[in-house]
Amino acid sequence: MNWYEKLNEYFPVEEMKSKEHMEALLKEKSDVYYKDEGEYHVLMYAEFDSFLFIDYVYVSTAARGQGLGHKLIEKMKAKGKPIILEVEPVDYEDSDTEARLRFYQREGFTHAQSIGYTRRSVVTNEVNSMEILYWSPDDASEEQIYEQMKKMYTEIHTYKDEQFYGKSYQPVEEVLTHDEERDSEDILDELGKTSRT
Repeated sequence: MNWYEKLNEYFPVEEMKSKEHMEALLKEKSDVYYKDEGEYHVLMYAEFDSFLFIDYVYVSTAARGQGLGHKLIEKMKAKGKPIILEVEPVDYEDSDTEARLRFYQREGFTHAQSIGYTRRSVVTNEVNSMEILYWSPDDASEEQIYEQMKKMYTEIHTYKDEQFYGKSYQPVEEVLTHDEERDSEDILDELGKTSRT
């Protein structure tokens, strides 16, 4: 199974970029978009001057529990920049979503509660909401994370979208919002409560 098939098998269809889109990013944005691949993992990420964005991280079930995910995150942290990623809200029907969140909680990530992120999939046409997690070596504000997310969305997620999907993703201002008053529970804090009940 090649790297794309591994990702495609693991991630929901509405979260997956097409193979053509990802190959174009690797080739045409090779100064920003990277693939770190090994026998048991695939890590796709974008590195900008002031932050990193983890697009996909996959660890084979054969290697889970052996610290591989931790090593990959440590490698990213060693670059000394804020790290941003998108996660699905917890779905208690799907234990993977909770396990993923627990992993990022252990790695010291914070939930950006003031950032709203909702977009329509160009593949399924369904609207799905994601939450933003981040880790910062120097206590970046959520406003800074929001600005960095906007840059990533326009340069990575929507790169040549019309060419690859036959239509465009929504503009960034429709997808990402920043509101200090946003009514959002801390999804990482909520994890602690559910495990104690």
